Amino acid sequence: MVTPKKIRMKIFNSKIISQGSYLPVKIITNFDLEKTIDTTNDWIVERTGINQRHIAAIDEMTSDIGYFSAKIAIEKAGLHPENIEMIILATTTPDLTFPSTATIIQAKLGAKNAFAFDVQAVCAGFVYALNIANNFIKIGQVKNAVVIGADTLSRIVDWKDRNTCVLFGDGAGAVVLSATEDQDCGIIATNIYSDGSLSDILKTSGGVSSSQKAGFIQMHGKEVFKHAVDKMAKSVIDVLSKADLKVEDIDWLIPHQANARILLSVAKKLNLAEEKVIMTVANHANTSAASIPLALDFAMQNNKIKKGDIVVFEAWGGGLTWGAVVIRW
Repeated sequence: MVTPKKIRMKIFNSKIISQGSYLPVKIITNFDLEKTIDTTNDWIVERTGINQRHIAAIDEMTSDIGYFSAKIAIEKAGLHPENIEMIILATTTPDLTFPSTATIIQAKLGAKNAFAFDVQAVCAGFVYALNIANNFIKIGQVKNAVVIGADTLSRIVDWKDRNTCVLFGDGAGAVVLSATEDQDCGIIATNIYSDGSLSDILKTSGGVSSSQKAGFIQMHGKEVFKHAVDKMAKSVIDVLSKADLKVEDIDWLIPHQANARILLSVAKKLNLAEEKVIMTVANHANTSAASIPLALDFAMQNNKIKKGDIVVFEAWGGGLTWGAVVIRW
């Protein structure tokens, strides 16, 4: 009897080779909000660290802002849309119930060789989507993937609720993730988690199946703060352990930009210097799945990240969903 040969599958690393971002033109400052709700600039800044947020125009859809960010990322990578084999969009605010907004972006890009789908993990969506794309690349099924985080949260914010409307904004960010045989760079560890038993602390008041309306964002602030700090810090420790690294090895932490108090509390819990945390929440507010790629693009445009740096993404959102990614740049 002939023993069949064992087939050894080549394992690739996945590397972020470019990024892009897009922010709507319209800006609403805290001073603008003072005119419409019972709040003040000082109150918002003290509790959130937010100064302003970008708001999509009436005729500007999630697919539009996602498309712009992806187009920039593809061009920076020196690729043609036809080179892209996979498009994942992380979003909570799709254009339509179906088809997926990712397929709408695919058509706008002209990426005819790509398969495309949406991922819904709220503010942790980009980390989830990056994890999925990384796995497709590692097994050799995909060479070039575009991972997008895009949200128009202004469409599901109650602008009369001062506890939530001050927190959120619109925006999009994207990366091109490509296969590499270089084992010394790229994504080296990931983790993702969820806990549906805590879904009530951050949710919307409606949905297609329950009310046939999207509803508004509802949040229990104290519970959100507690779980966000705890779970993001733990996910970083866990992902570093998987990568055989320690907190002191981190060059840059790029967290989901929920609010400044949460980000600084996570850094303190990790005993990580604040100057190693990329923060864009002051100018972008909480853009959900878009916040990490927006912050990444900010960091890259300001020449903060260098080759060989250890960069950690971390996120937490409704679901509850959370997770982290560690990358050697």
